[in-house]
Amino acid sequence: MNAEQPARTMDAQLPPGHLPATPLPAARTARPAPGAPRAQAPHRRGFLARAFGVTALLSAAGSALGLLRDLLLARFFGANQGTDAFLVAWTVPETAAPLLIEDAMAFLMVPAFSLALVLREENPDGPDPVRQLVNATLPWLLAALCALSLGAAVGAPQLVELLAPGLPDPGLAVTCTRITALTILPFGLAGYLGSALRAHHDFTAPAGIYVVYNLGILAVLLSCHAVWGVRSAAVGVAGGSLLMAALLAGPFLRRLRVGRPPRSPAAGRAPGAVGGHRLVLIPLAIVPVAAFTLTRQAQVFIERYLGSGLPPGTISHLNYAAKVSQLAMTAAILICTVTFPLVARALAAGDLRAARDRVEKDLGQAAAVVLLGTAFLMACAPSVVALLFERGAFGPQDTAATAAVIRVYSFGLPAQALIGVMVRPYFSVRPVVRRADEPGTDDGGRRLLDWYPAAAMVLGLGVTVAVGVLAMPAYGALGLAAGNAAGITATAALLLRGLLLRGIAVRVPRVLGGQARLLAAAVGATAAGALAAAVPADPLLSTLFGGVTVALVFAALGTGLGAAEVRDPVLSVVRALCPPPTADEGKLPHGR
Repeated sequence: MNAEQPARTMDAQLPPGHLPATPLPAARTARPAPGAPRAQAPHRRGFLARAFGVTALLSAAGSALGLLRDLLLARFFGANQGTDAFLVAWTVPETAAPLLIEDAMAFLMVPAFSLALVLREENPDGPDPVRQLVNATLPWLLAALCALSLGAAVGAPQLVELLAPGLPDPGLAVTCTRITALTILPFGLAGYLGSALRAHHDFTAPAGIYVVYNLGILAVLLSCHAVWGVRSAAVGVAGGSLLMAALLAGPFLRRLRVGRPPRSPAAGRAPGAVGGHRLVLIPLAIVPVAAFTLTRQAQVFIERYLGSGLPPGTISHLNYAAKVSQLAMTAAILICTVTFPLVARALAAGDLRAARDRVEKDLGQAAAVVLLGTAFLMACAPSVVALLFERGAFGPQDTAATAAVIRVYSFGLPAQALIGVMVRPYFSVRPVVRRADEPGTDDGGRRLLDWYPAAAMVLGLGVTVAVGVLAMPAYGALGLAAGNAAGITATAALLLRGLLLRGIAVRVPRVLGGQARLLAAAVGATAAGALAAAVPADPLLSTLFGGVTVALVFAALGTGLGAAEVRDPVLSVVRALCPPPTADEGKLPHGR
């Protein structure tokens, strides 16, 4: 089979009227040195199961500590002007985390390190492309992060005025913003190191960063809240971010030492080449990725801006609701976090078919997980909020307001998860580096497609603003949450179209059919869970009854409707619990 055949086959599957697939590097075969041991690829299924298990465990621990952090914030400070001021300052790390850790940095550097690893396998005796990539990118990144951190601290008053002009106490928000601005440098370094480790299929340390992050916040919050007030939370955020970068530095350096020592680059290196004509940086590829991440995070800016004109505590209710709702997405995002290096490696090798199959599978699995969580939140939101938050300064009215916002937010959770799955392969098609021996593909049409996710997000933000402004006078915080859900759903629909334009020809009827079956199962599970949760008055019993009912009904309906993402795990559990009789067990005793 010709090495370029997978790409041609995928182009042939595009619907009429679509642009042809973006040219990708053809699959190449490494030529190991004589006598050198061949690298053995990990057993795919076992590797994914182990990686997902470790990532899920550590991420669950980080989420639990983050939830404990929010519980302590609610207990110590309630929902008032002080927490509103801190949550405006929280916008800095809340924006920096997706930009520098979870989204933009990963979108850029996981494909870049994946391509460097492919080149290392192709030429084991040449200069190490991984070291060369680090030398070419890390110093510039650190300089840019320092400048951003300093700029955010100096411009804190203007930033607070821009984000929340209606705050009654902007001085406290400015102080907290200057403290949280320190997170930008360690967040960016943690995102870079974590991307490199994930590309090497090392998931343990990157999954643990939010554990140490929240431990740092909790340590300062518990010890200093009585002295510093809500400022203690801001100091904890800054300290926790330093722990994140420190956790990843050791594993990253060990991985780097495993590579071959860098050799002197050949004379006559091409401009922009990373080490002897091996890799070429494409700096402008950073801009559309950052633009998408910032516009996606702008939903939070819009909520804070519009919510600052509502009664005190509204921003806090929105924040607590968002934190609880995001728990439903955690496992769904973990799926594509673990599989992203596989998709990036397939695209670096030019195998569009493998990338498409992996994306389709991720879309189904992520939808199954997030819809199960959405059904649970829809059914049990009041008891969940009461169980988690209703104590200290957080009263029954806060519980009712937060639970109502959670239910409205939940309508947008499936779209949030699916966007996380789709945007990763989209940006991997044109990473921040390319092979130096390949012709450039920077024609105008391709460059415009780089901006498609950001444009889709801008249109989604337009929907968010329109719905929020129209609904806020009558419904307050619920109107803002409805705008959030409507805008992100519109963006998800546009990004599904964008994958086809990018050349990743997902089979849309198959994908939408699977989503419809999962959605039907979630609707039935929500109705049954709400009835079960209404029976006990105790929040703990209500949450348990409702949650168990949701899980059982979702499993039964998903299996009955033929949703493979539900049916296959359910049948595996049934076979494990009730194994079929063996041939010997089925025989009658001798002589009867």
